[in-house]
Amino acid sequence: MSRTTSTYLIGGAVAVAVAVGLYFGVAKNGLPPEGLGLSWFRKIKKKKKAVRVYMDGCFDMMHYGHCNALRQAKALGDQLVVGVVSDAEIIVNKGPPVTPLHERMIMVKAVKWVDEVICDAPYAITEDFMKKLFDEYNIDYIIHGDDPCVLPDGTDAYALAKKAGRYKQIKRTEGVSSTDIVGRMLLCVRERSVSDNHNHSSLQRQFSHGHSQKFEDGGSGTGTRISHFLPTSRRIVQFSNGKGPGPDARIVYIDGAFDLFHAGHVEILRVARELGDFLLVGIHNDQTVSAKRGVHRPIMNLHERSLSVLACRYVDEVIIGAPWEVSKDMITTFNISLVVHGTVAESNDFQKEKDNPYAVPISMGIFKVLESPLDITTTTIIRRIVANHEAYQKRNEKKGASERRYYEDKTYVSGD
Repeated sequence: MSRTTSTYLIGGAVAVAVAVGLYFGVAKNGLPPEGLGLSWFRKIKKKKKAVRVYMDGCFDMMHYGHCNALRQAKALGDQLVVGVVSDAEIIVNKGPPVTPLHERMIMVKAVKWVDEVICDAPYAITEDFMKKLFDEYNIDYIIHGDDPCVLPDGTDAYALAKKAGRYKQIKRTEGVSSTDIVGRMLLCVRERSVSDNHNHSSLQRQFSHGHSQKFEDGGSGTGTRISHFLPTSRRIVQFSNGKGPGPDARIVYIDGAFDLFHAGHVEILRVARELGDFLLVGIHNDQTVSAKRGVHRPIMNLHERSLSVLACRYVDEVIIGAPWEVSKDMITTFNISLVVHGTVAESNDFQKEKDNPYAVPISMGIFKVLESPLDITTTTIIRRIVANHEAYQKRNEKKGASERRYYEDKTYVSGD
């Protein structure tokens, strides 16, 4: 062996020994020691395994409460896998779903915190399914809210996950549930049957301010509860992307009520987003929606609707309380390149010759009508409830009792 070769071998061995020594030396405090660059340290340090968390649900009439639960679940790991329960399982355990599986899948996939979706997940975590989650999907933890999930036989749906030590709990979002939303629509049906000339603002005000006179007076036998939604600036920040458009971004604008945010909304937003670099969504205020759509609208108030839209992965920013008419000043202020509207909507205002809210963008040649992928509107959802209102009323009576128990026994849960 030559002298030069020996030098290289000894030098290489020393370098390896130093690197290994340095690596184990930093294991104590997690910082690179003096003399070792951060880039070297990163190469030496073993890559951390991504923490995968699982959360399941029916996600029927998906709302901002569901989205906030998924946001919290994602914060407990690096990758969020979501199981969507089948229609058959929901019927057995809760009653008929308002939205079918394919629509619920569209909704869940569109939530910006979701990384992967499992279709036809079981309502209860069985041993076989839990093993599948751990072995095939590499799930580290199973997540659920602090509200109890009880099976028809009275047992805890997440008992096995808790026993395995792989269960984590998040805080339930205050002021909303699918039961509550269905209850709001059932209340609309009852109010209409009493009087078609109901005061213009009273019902909408009950929804917006979070109370129902019938419930509070104990006069309703349906268990309908209009929940107290308390909007905070922190919640809006949590849902926001926090990024504006780039200097040369093509900004697309679409507006609407987005009441009872559904799969039809999601799909038109997806199509709109594909036409540019930044999607700006205008959400009309409660008074505008009520004036244009009728005295019983909107079902969800402005802040509730805004959070649902903000949670959608196709949306970059929203205007909370957007004007009905798209003005030249508004187009200039937000640097809007294109204004769009879907073919499926509650009304065809964009086709009017007089008082057309899109008259300005039409005159500027920046207005486009998009073919809506799904023939679903807010009215479609309401009609589903009305057509089968007896079944939903029975379901709500059952769920309403558990909702009341939750609020009566509720304790503070930190972190959301």
